[in-house]
Amino acid sequence: MAKENTDRTTIDLFADERRPGRPKTNPLTRDEQLRINKRNQLKRDKVRGLKRVELKMNSEAVDALNQLAEARNMSRSELIEEMLLNQLKHLQS
Repeated sequence: MAKENTDRTTIDLFADERRPGRPKTNPLTRDEQLRINKRNQLKRDKVRGLKRVELKMNSEAVDALNQLAEARNMSRSELIEEMLLNQLKHLQS
């Protein structure tokens, strides 16, 4: 049986052939890259005076927030911050 370059049905003939793909541009593994990127993001947030707050919400509330944020052309995080600040201002007055 002859080896045809377009034939991909016989995997064993092409086991050692390198397929074209995206070249590796970073010597670190993907997990290490993600860890470094997250650390850098936290440093940037700290410089900007941001603190991380985590909460769980039902999917209906998240969907409503997403729609409202999109309508106002802002991120969900910015929308939640704005809503909280408005509520705090209202409670203090």
